Amino acid sequence: MEALRQEELPLEPDVSHLVTEDDTPVDNILSEKQMRLFPSILHASWKPGRPFVVTADVGLFGSADEPAVVPDILLSLDVKLPEDCRPKARRSYFIWVYGKAPDLVIEVVSNREGSEVQKAERYARLGVRYYVIFDPDRWLGDRVLRGYVLHGRGYVELLDLSWLDELGLGLVTWQGRFEDMEGLWLRPCGPDKVLLPLPVELAEAAQTRADQLQLRAEAAEAELERLQARLRELGVE
Repeated sequence: MEALRQEELPLEPDVSHLVTEDDTPVDNILSEKQMRLFPSILHASWKPGRPFVVTADVGLFGSADEPAVVPDILLSLDVKLPEDCRPKARRSYFIWVYGKAPDLVIEVVSNREGSEVQKAERYARLGVRYYVIFDPDRWLGDRVLRGYVLHGRGYVELLDLSWLDELGLGLVTWQGRFEDMEGLWLRPCGPDKVLLPLPVELAEAAQTRADQLQLRAEAAEAELERLQARLRELGVE
């Protein structure tokens, strides 16, 4: 009976021939920072109440018969990373392993040579629900941010990305400083365009709260000492 059960289990395709990493570097520093900014915020600040996987520059495979498409940022809800991602069959986002296509992919445009538009067809075929193009230097046109939702076999453009109810997440642009660089960044947000904080912003907020508590404690201690001194003046021990 046990042997029969093993035979009935679905077999995963052979992925030994697939290129899951080729050591090709990212194209520029800004793109690299953007790819780290978005996942770091989600891991630090986002509490959707459901598991999620977010990756940067990781291959997405729909089958073992075609090479990966590599989104700059990938988000998939209601899934978890495998316990061990070292085996080749777990190193990339294989749709047959996770049981679903990603919910969101983001492409960061860094030059006019990119394939962001061409990738849309592939993402649609794989079943990716939302496709977003972030073009801070306007290489592809006048708009910095464009987003699409899957409708049938193709994408329909969205007019507003500030809240995507299916994801419980919004996307907005933000002019500010990330690490050691000033720039225009794509950031995740909550309702009403409230930015989800960066890890450093969380740390700064925690430090501010700690400093305030310390000041209150010092003020309370000083007030207690004043009252004790007054009581001593009145002869009360």
